Amino acid sequence: MRADYRIFLDACVLANFGVCDLLLRLSERPRLIVPHWSDEVLVEVRRTHLEKLCWPPALAATFQTEIGTAFPDAPVSGYENLLPVLTNHEKDRHVLAAAIRGNCPLIVTFNLKHFPAEALRPWSITASHPQDYLLILYEMEPRQVTACLGEIAGKRRLEVQDVLIRLGKSVPKFSQRLLDDLT
Repeated sequence: MRADYRIFLDACVLANFGVCDLLLRLSERPRLIVPHWSDEVLVEVRRTHLEKLCWPPALAATFQTEIGTAFPDAPVSGYENLLPVLTNHEKDRHVLAAAIRGNCPLIVTFNLKHFPAEALRPWSITASHPQDYLLILYEMEPRQVTACLGEIAGKRRLEVQDVLIRLGKSVPKFSQRLLDDLT
């Protein structure tokens, strides 16, 4: 699962800045994962940042520019022809289609109910909650995950424990596991 494991990040994961920041740092060299998304997903992220999270437009634009610059190979396109044959939730068929086209065996999403196993099985794809996937990455490479958390803490001028407490709002089991391991 190291270095070349391709994952597809759903909009709900990319829009969650804390979880997104950690996953994308784990995608930088030496990387554990190779992230992918589609332009359609990025449109959803921008809409969420602006309308639900009330980000200033300039900040939302900077986010889009920065992830595009940092991960120029992440976007997946040319998946639209797959949409009619997919059976997962209609609103998220574009996510599954892009994951298929991008050869991503894993979709990371907070919205697991839109990706039932029976709809993913024909494509040899699974879906995972970010919390569960972060726990797997931590089990595989605890030092690297901890180092990324240290980078985040340093950049934000916080203690690692404070970063984990903030992450605990979205990924509580992951956060608690690392807090327990740090004490």
